[in-house]
Amino acid sequence: MSVTDRLAARLPRFGDRGDRPPVVAVVKLHGVISPTPSPLARGTININTVESALSRAFGHDRLVAVALAINSPGGAPTQSALVAERIRELADRRQVPVLGFCEDVAASGGYWLACAADEIYAHRSSLVGSIGVVTAGFGLAGLLERFGVERRVHTAGTRKVRLDPFQPENPDDVAWLTNLQGQLHDQFVGWVRERRDGKLVGTDEELFSGEVWTGAKAVDLGLIDGVGSLRAVVAQRFPDAEVSVTEPKRTVLARLGVGGGSGVALTMPDRVLAAMEALETRAAWSRFGL
Repeated sequence: MSVTDRLAARLPRFGDRGDRPPVVAVVKLHGVISPTPSPLARGTININTVESALSRAFGHDRLVAVALAINSPGGAPTQSALVAERIRELADRRQVPVLGFCEDVAASGGYWLACAADEIYAHRSSLVGSIGVVTAGFGLAGLLERFGVERRVHTAGTRKVRLDPFQPENPDDVAWLTNLQGQLHDQFVGWVRERRDGKLVGTDEELFSGEVWTGAKAVDLGLIDGVGSLRAVVAQRFPDAEVSVTEPKRTVLARLGVGGGSGVALTMPDRVLAAMEALETRAAWSRFGL
């Protein structure tokens, strides 16, 4: 054998993966769940921001499991459902288990995401649950007049505008919202029952009241499968695996905490609403002391 042949024999062959370790892909799902980013948000979760991360995670050729690192106080129910359904679609396609790990908080929509996992774990002090629906806003009636701004809204249809923050609250709008919340709550409960089938312990009034529990209590209620960190559980379950972390990509402006970046000038009402959205985002975390 020539020197060249001996050297070539020592080189790994292209496509030879016989001695390469299996992969556990970790997807970070951190932030408020919202279809639109907020300037002051700690990241935003929606189907568009997480699609590339999920595709990369489930695309590993040596994949043995996917772990979801969830830190979210919740947010938009539709985006929660879209992301959760996408996770299940990819998991079923690759036929790999999905493990969910609740960090500081996996509440409301955050728990909706956690239920996309086949098994859910949390730290003993994690905040878990909040299986309910909340709608919050601000009443800004009379604010624009103080700045000499006149708002003009023209509609075709008597119910086209509801819950306008610049108008006094309408009891009919509140009744409509309450009915809508009930429908969404039923969908949330149905998803939890489907994904935690046979594991839930407790009455409907207790489990689906919107209450939040520590990870230690969530185990007793069957909301999660065990107490443990991502690192510890993965090391125990897949000791030979290589951990590959992916997270949703953010623009430079978003990483710097600068919103939008579209260059479009905002009107005074839009600026007020943007500020209110930023406050709502902050309030979503503050409800859990974060």
